[in-house]
Amino acid sequence: MLSVTDALEKVSAGCELLPAEQVSLDAALGRVLARDVASALTHPPTAVSAMDGYAVRWDDLAAIPAELTVIGEAAAGHVFAGALAPGQAARIFTGGALPDGADTIVIQEDTERDGDTVRVIEKPAEKGEFVRPAGLDFKAGDVLLTAGQLLTARGVGLAAAMNMPWLMVRRRPRVAFVATGDEVVMPGQAVGPGQIISSNSLALAAYVTAMGGEPVSLGIARDTPESLAETLAGARGADLLVTMGGASVGDHDLVRQVLGGRGFDLDFYKIAMRPGKPLIFGHIDGTPMLGLPGNPVSTGVTSALFLRAAFTKMLGLVGERTEATAVLGGDLPANGKREDYIRATLDTAADGRAVATAFPRQDSSMLAAFTKADCLIIRDVGAAPARAGDIARILPLGFGALRF
Repeated sequence: MLSVTDALEKVSAGCELLPAEQVSLDAALGRVLARDVASALTHPPTAVSAMDGYAVRWDDLAAIPAELTVIGEAAAGHVFAGALAPGQAARIFTGGALPDGADTIVIQEDTERDGDTVRVIEKPAEKGEFVRPAGLDFKAGDVLLTAGQLLTARGVGLAAAMNMPWLMVRRRPRVAFVATGDEVVMPGQAVGPGQIISSNSLALAAYVTAMGGEPVSLGIARDTPESLAETLAGARGADLLVTMGGASVGDHDLVRQVLGGRGFDLDFYKIAMRPGKPLIFGHIDGTPMLGLPGNPVSTGVTSALFLRAAFTKMLGLVGERTEATAVLGGDLPANGKREDYIRATLDTAADGRAVATAFPRQDSSMLAAFTKADCLIIRDVGAAPARAGDIARILPLGFGALRF
């Protein structure tokens, strides 16, 4: 069996970087930049006030209290056309441009106003107090967003401040997927004897969407070669084909059989992990194909690793954190011959450290427990027993494109 590390490398190598497309900024959330983005302007474009108060000359504050003549005002979006001479001040509001000659802001709480005279009763701490100089945030030409970066809401806001109404991003991967088996029916359909709901179909569509892709459901293929072949024909034009179920060693596991008859180029089958051993990866007619196990938790865990690896490559995503570490909240037994991915909650200890506590039962059909999990505790092949308080590797389950 192939190791998880080697399998991840093969999935990544077997997928291609998708082309770029231009989108408007209001459609850019969750997209991955295809090009660096340099600012079209300087921000702020001129020196502005950070507070409501008065724009003054520092030299006029040598003796406090100081009385100054107010000759005008500067509100945000309105420039005061005059210049301050010695002994003069201008009323100014947050965001207002500093008049010529001014170099310091006195906040209004430290003044007393009487007509056109303002009395400064407390001197600012230093020259330039409460002044935001031109280019404090960034300057025209500064590269602030880089290729491979996932655009969060903050990134969208920054691009707007850079005056970038359009961005070049990677095209969303089109992922065709099919569930297999006579035993599965869609939610809302009548459930016959021995049948179960196909939760995987809806879950995988959600995984694909959360990762920044476009799901294309091919429906459910029944346990005949003809049904599976007909269903898989709908995958033409997809960037990735995903099957769920039908990938193990049973008499009705037809995925490899049917794909083999269509020129399937198998890269690997079976990996040393739990859950998720019967994983398939290869290419059919040049399209990468990922065959996931059918148990709901196995599908979710392998999606968190291998579907994510495929998306990372197709989108050119860089800088994404995958693993982390946490303190174990309970003991764990020795591990066997497969890398184990244990469903666990994640809490914060009094000392601020993350604490991962495994669920007492880890059956790969327990979707309710998987949904409550915050992370997966990763146990190496042949790992010795672990004790509460030990440091463990974890895979946080908070992955996905649409985050703040």
